[in-house]
Amino acid sequence: MPNESGIGFVDYVLWGNDGRPLVLVEAKRTKRDPRVGQEQAKLYADCLENQFGQRPVIFYSNGYEHWIWDDKNYPPRQVQGFYKKDELELLIQRRSSRKPLSEAEINSNIVERYYQTRAIRRIAEAFEKDNDRKALLVMATGAGKTRTVIALCDLLMRCNWVKRVLFLADRVALVRQAVNAFKLHLPDSSPVNLVTEKDTEGRVFVSTYPTMMKQIEDMSDGQRRFGVGHFDIVIIDEAHRSVFKKYRAIFDYFDSLLVGLTATPKNEIERNTYTLFDLEN
Repeated sequence: MPNESGIGFVDYVLWGNDGRPLVLVEAKRTKRDPRVGQEQAKLYADCLENQFGQRPVIFYSNGYEHWIWDDKNYPPRQVQGFYKKDELELLIQRRSSRKPLSEAEINSNIVERYYQTRAIRRIAEAFEKDNDRKALLVMATGAGKTRTVIALCDLLMRCNWVKRVLFLADRVALVRQAVNAFKLHLPDSSPVNLVTEKDTEGRVFVSTYPTMMKQIEDMSDGQRRFGVGHFDIVIIDEAHRSVFKKYRAIFDYFDSLLVGLTATPKNEIERNTYTLFDLEN
C-alpha cells in the first residue's frame, strides 16, 4: 500500500484454500494500544479487497489485547484471541448466505403461544436490524422460555446465522432438561450433554458453568477444543443468578451472539443482569 514513507506492507494475512484473504492482522508493539492500527488495517483491507475480490476480516492486536472488526456487519469489538481457519471461512461465507430472519417462518410445532413468537421476532429484529449481539429475554416462570429459545435457534440455523449453539445452565438437572427439550423439538441439532459426554460432537452443546470453564482451559496438542469463535450463539438460562464473578469469564471468552433468559432480572451493583447485556437498568 502506498503511504508517506514509500510502501506499506500488511503485517499478517491468513489465506483461504482458494488463495483469497480470510483475515489480516495489524500487529502493534506490546506497549501501544492496538486500536491505533484500526484505520491502517481498514486501508489494507480495502487494498486486499480490490486485488482479490474478497474483503478479509480485520484483526488488530498488540499481543495482549485483540480486536476483531468484520466491518461488513459490526463495529470493532475486543476478543480473547484469534478465530480458527474454518470459523473465518464461515464468517465470510455468511455475508452472502445469511437469509433475512424477518421473512422466515417460526416453527409452530415448537412454539404456539403468541408471546413466544413475539419474543423471537423481537430478538431477531435486534440481531438483524439493530446489529445487536446481545438480547435479554424476560419471561415469567412457566411461560416456556426453553422452548422459545429452541425455536429461536431453529430460526437462526435455517437462515444460516448460526451453526453451533452453547446452552448454559447452573444445575445438572437443568442441563438434562434442556438436552431432552432439544432432542424433542430440534432433533437434527444432535444435542450433547457436556457434563456426561465430554468428547461427543454435535451442533448444540448443553453444559453447566464449571464444566464449560474446564473445557475452555483444557488444551490438547497446544489447541483448545473450543476456540473463541467456536459458538455462534451462547444462551444463558437463569441469567439473573449465574452470570457473575468467575463465570463471567465464559461470556468474555466466546465471541458470539448472547441471549439471556430470566424471570427476575437483577439491577444490584454487584449482580447487574442489564449491564452484561449492554442494556439500561
